[in-house]
Amino acid sequence: MTRTQIQLPDELYQRAKVFAAQRELSLAEVTRRGLELFLDRFPSTESTRGAWTLPRVDAGGIKAPLDSLRDIAADDESNRSLANR
Repeated sequence: MTRTQIQLPDELYQRAKVFAAQRELSLAEVTRRGLELFLDRFPSTESTRGAWTLPRVDAGGIKAPLDSLRDIAADDESNRSLANR
């Protein structure tokens, strides 16, 4: 275990001491548990994996020419508006 010193605002120190005493813990134990909770809640943003790549989507085998997608979308929107009446 590594020993370290930290500086705390007086109010935070007093609150931590009361908290520790109420639970019969040392201030060091409260600090360790608090750091563990904080680090678990906010994990490192550094990725240990490789570079990000665009995910592949399985479109279910439906294929349509790009020039007809606008018509397909308009038909779908029209059908949905009729179904909501």
